Amino acid sequence: METVTRDRYARSREMLARAAQSLTGGVSSPFRAKAPVPLFFADGHGSRLRDVDGNEYIDYALAWGPLILGHKHPELVAAMERQAARPHNYGAQHALEMEVSERVQRMVPCAERVAFTSSGSEAVAAVWRLARAFTGRHRILRFEGHYHGWHDAELISYRPPTDRMGPADAPCPTLDSRGQVPNSVDNAVVAPWNDIEALERIFAKYGREIAAVVTEPVLCNSGCLMPDSAFLSALDRIPREHGALLIFDEVITGFRMSTGGAQQHFGITPDLASFGKAIAGGVTLSAFAGRKEIMEGMLSGVAYGGTFNGNPIAMGAAQATLDVLAADDGVALKHANRMGELLQSGIAAAARELEIPLRITGFGAAFSLHFTPLESLRNYRDTLADDKDRLNRFLCAALDEGLYLLPDGRIYVSAVHTEQDVDATVAAVRRGLASSRPSSSNP
Repeated sequence: METVTRDRYARSREMLARAAQSLTGGVSSPFRAKAPVPLFFADGHGSRLRDVDGNEYIDYALAWGPLILGHKHPELVAAMERQAARPHNYGAQHALEMEVSERVQRMVPCAERVAFTSSGSEAVAAVWRLARAFTGRHRILRFEGHYHGWHDAELISYRPPTDRMGPADAPCPTLDSRGQVPNSVDNAVVAPWNDIEALERIFAKYGREIAAVVTEPVLCNSGCLMPDSAFLSALDRIPREHGALLIFDEVITGFRMSTGGAQQHFGITPDLASFGKAIAGGVTLSAFAGRKEIMEGMLSGVAYGGTFNGNPIAMGAAQATLDVLAADDGVALKHANRMGELLQSGIAAAARELEIPLRITGFGAAFSLHFTPLESLRNYRDTLADDKDRLNRFLCAALDEGLYLLPDGRIYVSAVHTEQDVDATVAAVRRGLASSRPSSSNP
């Protein structure tokens, strides 16, 4: 008898075809157009997601990071329900803005003053403008492979093509999108990550022109690469020696690596920082914070605004999320990072057993998988050795096994993932690794 194989994603395919007739590409962000088909979801609870075909997944995408408390956390839902019965936006001040900003001050070392906005791209744009106004300089030094938003001036050398990257010790600023104006690179300086000598050389050349150095304190957007401790110390020292500011882009690490972000974890306080994703548990909100004398430039000619800044529903969600994360000395976030560490150990053991060259980089609650011959990865160019085809095969196999991961191999862990989730995930990963081997069965 002939075996009929069910299409696990038939309904998602149907809905994508319909959505493409009205929604550009059928998705609200091209990043979501991933293999084998952009999934449409029907519900989620805790660490689990269910798609429109009835398939259930352990969710490690977490909406690209924001769901630090998982899906439908009861305290977050209750806070949003309370605010839903009240005015949705005042376009003016209300108590929650003040209460949440005070909470951020207590949690984040650099937060002498706080401001709210809607997206990470907006938060980054605001701190760059503040830095330029404060220093009277124009250039922003950023690092190859780091993502700081999709605006023209922000999207420089995020995923540069190899034929335009320039030398490894002095990368060329490159545009990352069609439609970017060519002069977007005019005020950009690009440095290699984790290279102190290159940083010193660039400052010797451009030091009087650089307003600020901006960095993801952990390179989460290009493989979750960790900073060398000596490099972080250099970032804390060299810009200040030249009158430049240090900016941490903590859109991912904020309220995830620790309750006070990467700056608390590493013990380095930047002048300014941008936040997003986890700050409101999945509700639309970003923020930026920093030294009082820099932030209050907004009161003396540094233009900034937004109709939806500090809207009550987002503020209610942020208050609930930050309260949960801060409670009992940060036990919820410590749990998330511990579950992530257990998961990393289990995945690494499975890869060793199967003799598969898999490297894991990052920290507990955010890490990445690399199919690579390299023993260690220190910068964006190291990730170019990754076997992307093998990663894609594994991701498709993992999806069939009930694991929902991001298309670049990134894994986010929430405060509601459990040891049972970890055990089930490691077993599913082992099956996925085995089934996604090349047909020759060679590792």
